[in-house]
Amino acid sequence: MPRATGGRRLMWDELPAEARAGIERLLGTKVITTISQPGGFSEGLAARVRLADGGGAFVKAARAPAVAGFHRREAAISAQLPAQAPVPRLLGTYDDGDWIALAFEEIDGRLPAQPWRGDELQQVLETVGDLAALLTPSPIDQALPARPRLGGWQALTTHDERDALAALAPWAVDRLDDLVAVEETAVSPFAGETLLHGDLYPFNVLVSTDRVVVIDWPHAWVGAPYCDVVTLLSSTRLSGVDPQPLADAHPLTRHLAPGQIDDLLVLHAGFLFKTAVTAGPTADRHLLDMMIALARASLRWLHERW
Repeated sequence: MPRATGGRRLMWDELPAEARAGIERLLGTKVITTISQPGGFSEGLAARVRLADGGGAFVKAARAPAVAGFHRREAAISAQLPAQAPVPRLLGTYDDGDWIALAFEEIDGRLPAQPWRGDELQQVLETVGDLAALLTPSPIDQALPARPRLGGWQALTTHDERDALAALAPWAVDRLDDLVAVEETAVSPFAGETLLHGDLYPFNVLVSTDRVVVIDWPHAWVGAPYCDVVTLLSSTRLSGVDPQPLADAHPLTRHLAPGQIDDLLVLHAGFLFKTAVTAGPTADRHLLDMMIALARASLRWLHERW
């Protein structure tokens, strides 16, 4: 598993004074100390904060327009998730048009161990199944979810992109025509009415002794209930875990036709490779390394299935 934290995090003191004051007004008291948190790749602040009244919260804040757009969508989605869902409760937002901050309840939990511990992986898989049941049909406004981040092989067929892909995944270049063909014919993609997390990897999960909490929802989309399970399982290869027995056992994947998992793996890996190959020189290297590793893991599972 590559480093699972973005390389462009900010500290509390690096935020403008106006933004810090706005966040404190949102929280209703002064911030005494902050602890930057691992996990996830959004730019800006991502920290647990200790408050003057003895309480705590988790705060993320960003300025860059693209990141701020993700934060605004996450705030809108989080505000509409059911109270019983295993997700952090949104306390409020600060948005001055330049900086945006989200404050969530502080979760007593940590990122799951990597490589995976068997008990924690089972705990997370059970929670994903429970989430799918709870979020079917999608409980949020239909205009909020993002488009699924799937597909991208066609963009890698040009000479330069093909050469770049060959350096990362030679097998994908050998099967590029087949991968493009699947991408062109996959059913619209994975239709359904379940609200999916859309970015379900170990760095977006917190575990404790008695529960699992799924964090960071800006990429949520609506589709087939098994999609998050396949995404999570595809990443287990980075821990040396064979995902196939887990897929054969999970209630959301054990009855699927082989092509349903294959098609999702194709489109999932295509998005990751395309993003990594076509990213400009200013892209966060930590994020690109993670995308490449996750894409290779998905491709290895696909290779074993084809």
